[in-house]
Amino acid sequence: MNQSLVNTGRLLAAGLRALLALTLLTGVVYPLVVTGVAQAFLGHRANGSEVREGGRVVGSSLIGQQHYGLDYFQPRPAAGLGTNTLNTQYKLLISGATNLAANNPGLVKAVEQARAEVVRVNSTSDYKVKPSQVPADAVTSSGSGLDPDISPAYALLQAHRVAERNHLAVARVEHLVREHTESRTLGFIGEPRVNVLQLNVALRELTTGR
Repeated sequence: MNQSLVNTGRLLAAGLRALLALTLLTGVVYPLVVTGVAQAFLGHRANGSEVREGGRVVGSSLIGQQHYGLDYFQPRPAAGLGTNTLNTQYKLLISGATNLAANNPGLVKAVEQARAEVVRVNSTSDYKVKPSQVPADAVTSSGSGLDPDISPAYALLQAHRVAERNHLAVARVEHLVREHTESRTLGFIGEPRVNVLQLNVALRELTTGR
């Protein structure tokens, strides 16, 4: 009986030592190593891909924002999103799409209305946008609803409005768009894209003379 208790105690002690060793390895050492490597080689991405302007963080290049005025480039629609009522300080968006089929009457109507609004907003005194010029990403949200990028076609479509409202030459704004157009990842993954936040930060710097 005493020997049984001794064996049980040894097993419990061995299990406790294994628990402590694995906790130290996986809960302390491994996270510290991963964090150290990330900070050393991928610091910008590890810290949330922050975009700074004037010494302060204005957002992340990975998450789209919806609060831009018409003086700036507009992002993709964020249809299907609600607000997170648990966080009243930042009013976080809930990731998600509409989940409507392509032939859903509600989606078709929303796309038609969005196209008409894009045409109206981006037509200027000397430039009229045609409905056929409006790209798909201008009237539909992404799967997450948080896409930070738009197509070069949508960015260039907005160039006339942005130029007129900021008293800039259209050619200068179009050049700004091309400067911020990223090519396909590794040359073949995805499509060319423009990060809206980074483009608008560059636009502010241009208009304020920084």
